[in-house]
Amino acid sequence: MSTQQFKYSNSVIAYPLLMLFMVWLVFWYQVRVDYGIKSLGIRPHKLEGLLGVFTSPFIHGDIEHLYNNSIPLFVLSLALFYFYNKIAWKVIFYGILVSGFFTWLIASKGNHIGASGLIYVLVSFIFFKGIFAKHYRLIALSLIVIFLYGSLIWYVFPIKDGMSWEGHLSGLITGLIFAIIFRKRVAKPERYHWEKPNYNEEDDPFMRHFDENGNFIEHLQDEDSKTEDTTDVKYIFKENKD
Repeated sequence: MSTQQFKYSNSVIAYPLLMLFMVWLVFWYQVRVDYGIKSLGIRPHKLEGLLGVFTSPFIHGDIEHLYNNSIPLFVLSLALFYFYNKIAWKVIFYGILVSGFFTWLIASKGNHIGASGLIYVLVSFIFFKGIFAKHYRLIALSLIVIFLYGSLIWYVFPIKDGMSWEGHLSGLITGLIFAIIFRKRVAKPERYHWEKPNYNEEDDPFMRHFDENGNFIEHLQDEDSKTEDTTDVKYIFKENKD
């Protein structure tokens, strides 16, 4: 993976918009058609509650809950598809499954709904992935994520009633695990010719223009200029008889 990966394409915006559209479409269906789907969240330790692993990210309690999740979901998925396009869908799909299953395991009660678990997956993955990459762009992205969403760390603790801190904690752990799993698939800064492991000064055409003391060798410059254009140009003079 190289810095050439950081290229814009229509999918960078199209896929996050598609995800956001699906979330809002389900909420519209919930409000207008069947309010009962709100119960299809993750219900811990119950076999039927495992269905919520797949459905919970698309279900929200009210419009405020949906709005609070929509902006970070769009921004973070946008960053994911731009900087990690090749593994973006894996992070999202498996992130939903793994974080949801962790929630089902560690939560004690309740009906856990909302895309916040996935949001914590993305925050955690993007942050730790940038640190592991040691690439200036990805580290900068990690710092931006922490600046924007660093306060979310407090909600992995049970400090607010009615909020699924178990889902948040599960998302945070899942993102870290994915960053470790994909740690070798990182963008690396491009190296100059002399920074490569197999570099040899004697094979470098530029370095041959200098002697061992670093002095410029003029006759090599003259030879180079001779080889640049070896085409003979002949002019024919024709006398005008008039």
